[in-house]
Amino acid sequence: MRTLVIEDDEELGTAVVAGLKSVGFAVDWAMDLADGDLKLDVNTYDCLIVDRNLPDGDGAFFLGERRRGGTRTPALILTARDAVVDRVEGFEQGADDYLIKPFAMAELAARVRALCRRGDVTRPTVQQLGDITLDLASRRVTRDGVLLTLSAKEFSVLELLAARVGQVVSRSDLIECCWDEMAEPESNVVDAVMVRLRRRLGQPSVIDTVRGVGFRLAPAGG
Repeated sequence: MRTLVIEDDEELGTAVVAGLKSVGFAVDWAMDLADGDLKLDVNTYDCLIVDRNLPDGDGAFFLGERRRGGTRTPALILTARDAVVDRVEGFEQGADDYLIKPFAMAELAARVRALCRRGDVTRPTVQQLGDITLDLASRRVTRDGVLLTLSAKEFSVLELLAARVGQVVSRSDLIECCWDEMAEPESNVVDAVMVRLRRRLGQPSVIDTVRGVGFRLAPAGG
């Protein structure tokens, strides 16, 4: 899941980016609305986190403009402005959630994950893939009842493959959704993670390589 953070406080922005990355999110960071606007135009995000008091404007009204322009990305406003009128204003401008500073990183991550899941309301929280069980809420994977230990990035890649089970997912799609803008599209990061993920999942392998195209998670019994 890929998230855009628009926050001008360097210390807080660094902490938010690091905290979200540590639990598996791919995160891009903009320090003003102009850069955030550009990133939203050229990238696809599962969630937007935006501050209100930014150098070039109010994040809530920026969100309102994006909503009127057709942006449907779930959005959380992260701000110190905690008055009821401020929160109502944020929701009226199209925010899906509103979190007051200071906050616990675990709560922010949980709220962002919940917003990301809203993007695909038809997908169950627990997905059964043959003898593999993928629990999106607890971020747990078991195979034949045995709990598997996956890194945050390995889980993100498996989650995307599971969302498109039976379909081929290209390397570029994996980079777009599971890595941030600092990833090198031509690097071997995808292949390296895929090798580790296959090893963690064990045999028989459920991830097929489609040469020259990408990877496919076999459907149950497929």
